[in-house]
Amino acid sequence: MAERLGELLIRKNLIKPEELQAALKEQKATGGRLGTTLTKLGLVDESELTKILSEQYGIPSINLDEVEIPSEAIELVPEDVATKYQVIPVNRAGSTLVVAAADPTNIDAIDAIKFRVELDVDVVIASEGAIKRAIDRYYDSSSILQEVMAKMDEEIDIVEDEAEISIGELEKATEDVPVIKLVNEILTDAIKKKASDIHIEPFEDEFRVRIRIDGVLYEVMKLPVKFKNAITSRVKIMSKLDIAERRLPQDGRIKLKLSKGQEMDFRVSVLPSLFGEKVVLRLLDKSNLQLDMTKLGFEEKALVDFKDCIHKPFGMVLVTGPTGSGKTTTLYSALSDLNKISENISTAEDPVEFNLKGITQVHMKEDIGLNFAAALRSFLRQDPDIIMVGEIRDFETAEIAVKAALTGHMVLSTLHTNDAPSTISRLLNMGIEPFLVSSSLNCIVAQRLARRVCSKCREELKVPVQALIDLGFDEAEARSVTCYQGKGCNTCHDTGFKGRVALYEVMVVGDEIKEFILNGASAAELKREAVRQGMKTLRRSGLTKLKEGITTVEEVIRTSVAD
Repeated sequence: MAERLGELLIRKNLIKPEELQAALKEQKATGGRLGTTLTKLGLVDESELTKILSEQYGIPSINLDEVEIPSEAIELVPEDVATKYQVIPVNRAGSTLVVAAADPTNIDAIDAIKFRVELDVDVVIASEGAIKRAIDRYYDSSSILQEVMAKMDEEIDIVEDEAEISIGELEKATEDVPVIKLVNEILTDAIKKKASDIHIEPFEDEFRVRIRIDGVLYEVMKLPVKFKNAITSRVKIMSKLDIAERRLPQDGRIKLKLSKGQEMDFRVSVLPSLFGEKVVLRLLDKSNLQLDMTKLGFEEKALVDFKDCIHKPFGMVLVTGPTGSGKTTTLYSALSDLNKISENISTAEDPVEFNLKGITQVHMKEDIGLNFAAALRSFLRQDPDIIMVGEIRDFETAEIAVKAALTGHMVLSTLHTNDAPSTISRLLNMGIEPFLVSSSLNCIVAQRLARRVCSKCREELKVPVQALIDLGFDEAEARSVTCYQGKGCNTCHDTGFKGRVALYEVMVVGDEIKEFILNGASAAELKREAVRQGMKTLRRSGLTKLKEGITTVEEVIRTSVAD
């Protein structure tokens, strides 16, 4: 009987027993394979895992990132089969097809491919991550899209005058196979490319689709304007919205089941514009939700300060930054750390993005009067220990949150401000008294998301010493810093970046800062005092990530301002 993967890794001293237990717990929560979970948690290197799997099953391994697969092999196995079974054809030799698989014991997959290709099948081992990258690389969705669009032109009778469109015609158009295929392809292409948002936008003479990857929008296709009603209506039907209503904004949700039981949620927003309805879909992938604070990007002292503040028996912790800067992820990771049987935790969110086990989450419904203030009042009658409010937007919410923090509760929330010190000014401007602000606040965290340099195509970049000094380094540091850039490869879709890391500014509201607040200090004075006490600013956090080779000069400039 083959030795289990976890036991094999422990025997070879590649992981510790407690690390295996943590991985098994994560695997149970998110699904998927143990090997993939171990690499995702950073406990085992992908190439090391492939070697171990090869030894475990007694089957040769292959590094798919370093081989070029011939197109004639790819053409033998359709993309849907490759994706469903997480396999990829590698080469054909006479009557035998060599296939790379993450699970060589999956007889169903091997039989399905044998039946499809009518050839003998030999299996080699590859990691699940490498197979996914290879599928993305060799099965080009743009050719599928072109094929579907050609069919749409042939098969769909489009009514171009908006005044003449009837609901029956719209419903009929959304049931046509090419429309269904095209919308499905737009969604699955975004999932494959790890996009966070999809923008489907009508203009006077074109219909554009863009996706946001690592915080930056990229155009993926332009469609003829005549397809806009059919495609928009298809998305609205999938998200259970009213296709007859084209004058008012609407919000909905789509839940897709992917291979291996994985689920992907899309939050859908439809907005009437000058030339039709713009649709924006936010991808909510629970498998990518990072709840381990040590992996978010906190520097050592900042993490210790943040943890100390959230574990105090009462008080308020605020996370600030613009939309899309990762505030929700930071709050969820804090709640995950605080989530114990002994604590009653309630959250008010607009909307609830991810379900957190053991936590009462309430979705806001402004139209019936359920706003943050109303939810907060109700929470205080529910014997709470910890409360999370999605955002403090007005005096009423701020006042209740402050009072809750002063009466023995831990309150977590967000605000839209540029840095930690200016949050104090924002609360005062809302009408909260200085003595209440100073008494209730434990700490303020400001954050931004900077793109990570792709580790597969990273190369050294010569940057003038003076440019690094201008950025914020002192001269000695500037001379020792090695900067990098990504030249672009298949792994990062030729962007040079893969994933993002958070830059953090953690301002602990200690006795000295409280005194400054009571004396009416400006944001600039608060910042100077916080820095004197050891606070790292957003720019300094960015410089640390640059020094560690995680990000680039351009990203530091884009995500932070000079001190």
